[in-house]
Amino acid sequence: MDLIYGIKDRPKFTQVLLFALQQLLAIMAATIAVPAVVNSGTGAELTASAALFGAGVGTVVYLLFTKSSSPVFLGSSFAFIGSMMAAFSGAASMKVGYIGLIIGALMAGLVYVIIAIIVRVSGVEWINKLMPPVIIGPTVAIIGLSLSANAVGDLTKSSVEGGSIYVALICGLVTLFTTMIASTYGKKMIRLIPFVIGILAGYVCASVFALIGNATGNPALVVINYGALANMKSVISLPNFTFALGAGSFGDITGSYLVTLFTAYVPVAFVVFAEHLADHKNLSSIVGKDLLSEPGLDKTLLGDGIGSFVGSFFGGCPNTTYGESIATVAITRNASTVSIWGAAVMCVVFSFITPLTAFLETIPSCVMGGVCIALYGFIAMSGFKMLQGVDLNKNRNLFVASIIFITGVGGLAVSFGAVELRTVACALILGIIANVVLSKEKD
Repeated sequence: MDLIYGIKDRPKFTQVLLFALQQLLAIMAATIAVPAVVNSGTGAELTASAALFGAGVGTVVYLLFTKSSSPVFLGSSFAFIGSMMAAFSGAASMKVGYIGLIIGALMAGLVYVIIAIIVRVSGVEWINKLMPPVIIGPTVAIIGLSLSANAVGDLTKSSVEGGSIYVALICGLVTLFTTMIASTYGKKMIRLIPFVIGILAGYVCASVFALIGNATGNPALVVINYGALANMKSVISLPNFTFALGAGSFGDITGSYLVTLFTAYVPVAFVVFAEHLADHKNLSSIVGKDLLSEPGLDKTLLGDGIGSFVGSFFGGCPNTTYGESIATVAITRNASTVSIWGAAVMCVVFSFITPLTAFLETIPSCVMGGVCIALYGFIAMSGFKMLQGVDLNKNRNLFVASIIFITGVGGLAVSFGAVELRTVACALILGIIANVVLSKEKD
């Protein structure tokens, strides 16, 4: 892909602000959704502002370890939601549960550190042999396809009870088509910020419907909820950091609870490692540089693992590289890590400014659904592009790709107690096994 800005390019400051905001908008919905889901299932008090702070600081850690050579943002990981809930369900008190989030993330981070050491010693060639393009391509495609139902669901979802799904659909499609038009027909600067323009267009559209609905007494037209802005109590506020919520509870940690955390977090870390590989293979194909060799898989793993722990220390949520961030790089052709630095700093700053975090929370689900259709679609298409050099006339390749696609699209997932192998991990593991079994096929 011909990049407008390469990894080490430095856009103008005003441009960086817009590029950073675009990255923030791309990862924002999923990042703040994780604490909300955990809260609803446990009664915890994790906050969106703390999650944003944790994602920002975690991304800074990742950028430092990779020497600003890998343009991807780290956000809250959905893979660890079950682990986070287990940390609370096995805790003697809510405060112990908060400390459990930190200890569990530390255990998961150590998995990454150990794998990084192995990679440092043995190199990455064995990984390339274990997971060639016929495996990585379909796996990357599945990452996007497995999220398609979420995007379509959000596209018709109102953020207010009673809002019409048709009004939501209109706002979502306005967002999607504005994004597409800006990216395809816009001049250089417009093509670099299509998501900012698309989200603003969808937000304005939803606001116009809300004004008409409130003026005419028609609640079906109201799909945007301004509650977060209306309920602000201050302009500047300190996020509810996880370490502060669990302060003074380290002495209450028991041996059995540590075992609970180990079984809840460590197996999931191996699953997320597979997604880490797929994400960086995908990003490598986009930027035209093998990131597993430079800065090196050991560096990306250390950045991801330690950044994940830092994210949990502040926001409770382990982080992971975001496909939405990678898709933003692909669509805008802006791979400058300065933009990622800007997004990370912006997350940290925004987490303290209540009106800004409140505004982000008011962006309607349907608007984010319109954006995510493009983002998830680009992730899927990146995977398909990796298959271009694969000979699908060979039964071996045809079977391997077919197994990954069908199990991935079909949503195969299995659970072992508190450990869940999600769709992407199941499809990847089956693909690797099939590739090994059929490795003796003759040319």
